[in-house]
Amino acid sequence: MIKYEIKGETLPVVICYPEQGETLCSENGAMSWMSPNMKMSTNAGGLGKALGRMISGESIFLNEFTPEGGAGMVAFASSFPGSILAYHVTPGNGIIVQKKGFLAMEKGLDLSNHFRKKVSAGFFGGEGFIMQKISGDGIAFIEIDGSCIEYELKAGESMILGTGYLAAMSESCTMEVEMQKGAKNVLFGGEGLFNTRVTGPGKIWVQSMPIVATAAAIAPYVASGKD
Repeated sequence: MIKYEIKGETLPVVICYPEQGETLCSENGAMSWMSPNMKMSTNAGGLGKALGRMISGESIFLNEFTPEGGAGMVAFASSFPGSILAYHVTPGNGIIVQKKGFLAMEKGLDLSNHFRKKVSAGFFGGEGFIMQKISGDGIAFIEIDGSCIEYELKAGESMILGTGYLAAMSESCTMEVEMQKGAKNVLFGGEGLFNTRVTGPGKIWVQSMPIVATAAAIAPYVASGKD
């Protein structure tokens, strides 16, 4: 397994130390610094996977980083104030992540689209109709907006989440959308029309500062540009 360490608090970075023969894959533009012996190559991994990443909002291409002549070092930084989750993916224990949540992973893991079974979950739930699934065997690094809080849900146990607060969940979990109850809650509650219900068994990772909530909070203070 590739050695790594996560540094930083508000703007974290994961620093990886691959041995010769080990390769890391990352989203386009995620690399922050690396040792001189790291060789970078870019590929799409096949037309189907490239189109799938484009549909999910990711770059068509993935960058691969492999050390030459011995061990190397490569760092991947978060693109938004928050956290980095290191998750050991194993066969049958994949992870479903929010769109644009993928940061980097060991080569050999599979990054694919994960479609919500119910279209309404994507159109109204705020988590996206298309999420991403990482499967296989190895370490994956996930970007979290704000702080990360982890919960373990038993079979049949649920958690209700506001729009955008679901960062990731075990592939064994299910997700559906529920409309807010009560006319006053809908009109004056300020929580939106819909919530997301995630049901176990499995783990969920909740983020404290979704980028959509951050954008809404600062919007009133941003100049409109009009005279």
